[in-house]
Amino acid sequence: MFDEIDVNGICHCGKIEINARVKKNEIRACHCTDCQKFSGAPLRAIAIAPADKIKVRGIPKEYMKVADSGNKRIQAFCPDCGTQLFATDIKRKTFNLRTGFLKQKNKLEPKTHVFTQSAMPWIFKIK
Repeated sequence: MFDEIDVNGICHCGKIEINARVKKNEIRACHCTDCQKFSGAPLRAIAIAPADKIKVRGIPKEYMKVADSGNKRIQAFCPDCGTQLFATDIKRKTFNLRTGFLKQKNKLEPKTHVFTQSAMPWIFKIK
């Protein structure tokens, strides 16, 4: 489909590989405080893939994050090199891929910014 793109990436040490198909209009920049803390950066770019369009080779380490709202999310990363891979809901229906490890990251421009109330005040001033 025209609005979708195939993506693939390998963690830094090469033990985990992910292939997926994501919709270009579902690429986001998340400014929530959890993404800031997990990534060590002021935001985290994500590409959303439904469960039936993602394949994971290798076994990521998982951490269950509980948000202030009580919402539970699985955070997945490489247990050896620490590369952040994805977050998913408890039922594993939707995967938020971390675009930084994807080979196509230069083509994955966020279409929306979410949780902007937590955004660094200087982030939207950058030109």
